Amino acid sequence: GDAFGWRGHLPSGVRPYVEPAPLAAAALGISSGFAFAMIGATLTTRLAQHGIRKGAVTAFALTFLAYNIKFLWAPLVDAVAIPGLARFGQRRSWLWGTGLAVMVAVAYLGSLDPATALPQLATAALLGGVAGATFDIVIDAYRIELLAPHQLGVGSGMSQYGWRIGAAAAGAVALVVAARAGWSAAYAVCTLFALPAMLTGVVMGEPLRRSAVAPATGVAAALRGFVSPLAEFLTRRGALVVLAFVLIHKVGDTLANLTLRLLFADLGFTNDEVAFYDVGIGFVALLAGVFSGGVVYAALGMTRAVFISLVLMAGSNLSFAALAGAGHSTLGMAAAIGVENFSSGLGGVAVVAYLSALCHLRFTATQYALLSALASIAGRVLTGTTAVWLIVAMGYVQFYVFTTAVALPGVALYAWMVHTGLATETAGAMPGEDGASGAAA
Repeated sequence: GDAFGWRGHLPSGVRPYVEPAPLAAAALGISSGFAFAMIGATLTTRLAQHGIRKGAVTAFALTFLAYNIKFLWAPLVDAVAIPGLARFGQRRSWLWGTGLAVMVAVAYLGSLDPATALPQLATAALLGGVAGATFDIVIDAYRIELLAPHQLGVGSGMSQYGWRIGAAAAGAVALVVAARAGWSAAYAVCTLFALPAMLTGVVMGEPLRRSAVAPATGVAAALRGFVSPLAEFLTRRGALVVLAFVLIHKVGDTLANLTLRLLFADLGFTNDEVAFYDVGIGFVALLAGVFSGGVVYAALGMTRAVFISLVLMAGSNLSFAALAGAGHSTLGMAAAIGVENFSSGLGGVAVVAYLSALCHLRFTATQYALLSALASIAGRVLTGTTAVWLIVAMGYVQFYVFTTAVALPGVALYAWMVHTGLATETAGAMPGEDGASGAAA
């Protein structure tokens, strides 16, 4: 509808990124990234500057537990109406309500002094984690329902851009303000990063693709809100196969990525080298991968884009095997980091789009929260329990070759799902839509 406006003058490859819904996805991502940063790196920096012992600092990592178990209360976002705001729509009422809750939680977190109120600070961090995770549930559901099926790839990429920008910008603003006006002022200023998502609700309105669910009015209705989303998914043909794929497809990638800093340390890379190559070059490569992911998704469709990304993410682990064999090589580190982050960026777009397409529009919040949790839990558990033991037993070269092998069952399972039609059939179970099947043609 904007062919004769300013969008019509842009290159055709850029045009999908500046349509209203993908731009809204970027704004939603900014607010999502900010909340995560405030209880993550920013809080860790603040505690360290106050001289809090390392054991206490690392214990604050438990605040992220809320993000891993948010699927437990996601049904409330789908089924329960917020009194006084319900007239604005289920999604917008929760978007504004949780956005305000995050702002209050972050401001309260910043008001406490770690030196004199560490227990209260821990409680505030946990509350901030719950508020941020709930904000994430709503943001993910709103994004999925706002995007048309053919926009899921580009929209997922824009959401990741927004998340990175929000996390980095909030962290930088917090440090700059804290150096001049103190941490309380820094946290108060950073609450403004919740506004992009909340204003998106004002501008874009309630998603047209939102499939209404009657608000829960009793105990039985509330319980159905917890059971119905999973029951609906399990009625689809091949649902258990799809869940198995979601569970295993990132295991190899997670095993490799969460051990990289150990590799860099053992190869003798300095902090400056890690900062420049892992953080700097890695960030640029990731952004390039995210953009490429949107292009590949639009050009080749969902199924091909996901398969290509799975192969690239599995193969990228071999670059770290090569680096481990080469030893301390800045050129090797740059190449390995570049390949890994480009593959992760491209893969993130395609896989997030696929997980989004799997969600039924009646239960978007619950099903996406569950699928995203499944996608990360297996790799994190295995990394925390076996990764170091495997590195000691195998050595780094064989370990990264092993992580590539661990990723192959996920690639093979997805190839079989495509061959049998499960990949598109299961993702097409949305009322009134052709789901991702249209994008996969």
